[in-house]
Amino acid sequence: MNVREVSGGREFVARLDHGADWREEIESLAANKGIDAAWFVGMGAVQDAELWYYDQDDFEYKAARFEEPLEVAACVGNLSELDGEPFAHTHVTLSRRSGQALAGHLDRATVFAGELYVRELDTELVREHDDATDLDLWL
Repeated sequence: MNVREVSGGREFVARLDHGADWREEIESLAANKGIDAAWFVGMGAVQDAELWYYDQDDFEYKAARFEEPLEVAACVGNLSELDGEPFAHTHVTLSRRSGQALAGHLDRATVFAGELYVRELDTELVREHDDATDLDLWL
């Protein structure tokens, strides 16, 4: 287990831009504010979304695309560095008009309206390839 004690640093609230990409907005915030590591939560709505599910047998992500308006019931993730750039590891629970929930790793989504809370951590999280999972995990 990789464990470290951390303290919180700066805190931000952000309103995501209508029509922008949800995850790219988070990564842009990290780049603009010089955030190396953080934890975030968010809520709002998107116009469409692509969720990924990691197949643990095939060691690859499987995509599911939804071309419909969806509520962001919950969004949680962390900011780290991947290949020298900010990376927002983002998971969401989305809901359809019927109330049916969709969940997974958020690859992309077009923001209708979004609100985010970000808490910077006093550490550096750098992702590198992990042979056991074939994923890029932070050290």
